Amino acid sequence: MKPQSMLFTIYGEYVRHYGSEIWIGSLTKLMGEFGLSEPAVRAAISRMLRQGWLESRKVGNRSYYSVSERGKKRLEEAAARIYKVETGVWDGKWCIASYNIPEERRALRDQLRKELGWMGFGMLTTSTWISPNNLADHVKELTEAYEITEHVEIFMAEHFGWSDPKQLVQKCWNIEEINEKYKGFIEAYRPQYEEMAESLRQNREVADSYCFVEKTKLVHEYRKFLFIDPDLPQELLPEVWLGKEADQLFQDYYTMLNPGAVRFFETVYEAAPQK
Repeated sequence: MKPQSMLFTIYGEYVRHYGSEIWIGSLTKLMGEFGLSEPAVRAAISRMLRQGWLESRKVGNRSYYSVSERGKKRLEEAAARIYKVETGVWDGKWCIASYNIPEERRALRDQLRKELGWMGFGMLTTSTWISPNNLADHVKELTEAYEITEHVEIFMAEHFGWSDPKQLVQKCWNIEEINEKYKGFIEAYRPQYEEMAESLRQNREVADSYCFVEKTKLVHEYRKFLFIDPDLPQELLPEVWLGKEADQLFQDYYTMLNPGAVRFFETVYEAAPQK
């Protein structure tokens, strides 16, 4: 469990709902619930500061860390995909991003590929990426932020040949591998969910700290699908698709754990002084 990745989960799931700022003491205590040491947490925070995800301020001898505007945007995008609502009928159009970035800007090119993958694009050719979702505005913002607009073209287009849409999906994404990942998630979390449900039916006491740890781990694991699942419309999914079952399991278990998790967070969290 990487400290920086867990920090994203803590900020996205809790801190952003409480003003997006937290005292370092509260943060290290929360992270300590997962066996992460204070030096490891501080090192991860330093990296996130350098990368522009967090901002810091001192009040007396206390340090507070808040999510930057860039960080807020990323967390909001992630939340919209984790807690997604059912989409309508696919219009048959593909969003296409094509780029030709010079070799001397290779680092930016590699970063663009990572960002496109995170958004849900699949690689059709080395420099042409496609998505069945309208992500044109997101790509525009990204290319403007990286100052590479002169090297990128964005299209919304229909596909006339030669692969059929599902074959196109197979070319751009490893659907079988994603399905296997969902299968692993279901196999790992179904027994935990059923055990928790039974505890609640039997009116057994479940510690709030347990709910906090288990809910945070649940979100942390499910968040990984943002990096591999392109969120395809129903029309493009295979006949056997475990994403729906995994999503329902996630929602049900999350709902069960959330009240206790929030109560525990509130006992540890200290509101930052007004700026």
